[in-house]
Amino acid sequence: MKPSKEELGEMLKIDRFPRASAYDPEWVIENQMGPNALWLAEWVCENFRLEPGMRVLDMGCGKAMTSIFLAREFGVTVWANDLWITPSENWERIRQAGLETSVFPIHAEAHSLPYAEEFFDAIVSLDAYHYFGTGDLYLGYITKFLKPAGRIGIAGPGLVRDFEKVPEHLTRPQKNGAVFWADDCWTFHTLDWWRRLWGRSSRVEVESAELLQDGWRIWLEWEKVLALTGPHLFPPDDEVLEADQGRYIGFVSMTARKHA
Repeated sequence: MKPSKEELGEMLKIDRFPRASAYDPEWVIENQMGPNALWLAEWVCENFRLEPGMRVLDMGCGKAMTSIFLAREFGVTVWANDLWITPSENWERIRQAGLETSVFPIHAEAHSLPYAEEFFDAIVSLDAYHYFGTGDLYLGYITKFLKPAGRIGIAGPGLVRDFEKVPEHLTRPQKNGAVFWADDCWTFHTLDWWRRLWGRSSRVEVESAELLQDGWRIWLEWEKVLALTGPHLFPPDDEVLEADQGRYIGFVSMTARKHA
């Protein structure tokens, strides 16, 4: 039997993320496309000043959950940019949230963005940047759209430590038939890797670089909830995270300020 809304709320209540924990758990689960993106958004914003009236680009926003969260929690205006979810779908969610004047859905590929240079005060990307931003030149490209002294912040899955050969427990089929490690997981990188990539850029100064403490446990709690409420677009990966115990898989976050 599936948990009640009240039970789900307790399962998804994490003291570290009080803002995200206040959101309707059924809404969060219904609109998820990976690890709990609201937790990641709140984590990034611990090192990332957002103020009312700022213009924010949410890159790879998925179903616009994070865009709605940022607009509601910080009073910013958000451009909800995604390639896979249509603007019409996201607009319906935005309207239901009552944020028609604060969140604007956009369909655009990450390497062909339609914005004016120096338009945004901040750029965020939750559980998405690693899919399009690992190239040597991408940080220079996307920060063109930031105002001088504007900030960029990302958070998503990463590696605690590197490996040459994928550990067996990451490729072992789970009971649900799903295999965690696919080719696109090679976009997962360690914190040191991200520091080196961003540290080479002449456009920004890195302000924070963090591995989320007990990130694997937090991720595991999320996957356990998905296992109880499925089926979903992506099968839960609780078995893999339980086996990994934080040896290799976790969450990484980076923030940087564009040079004035």
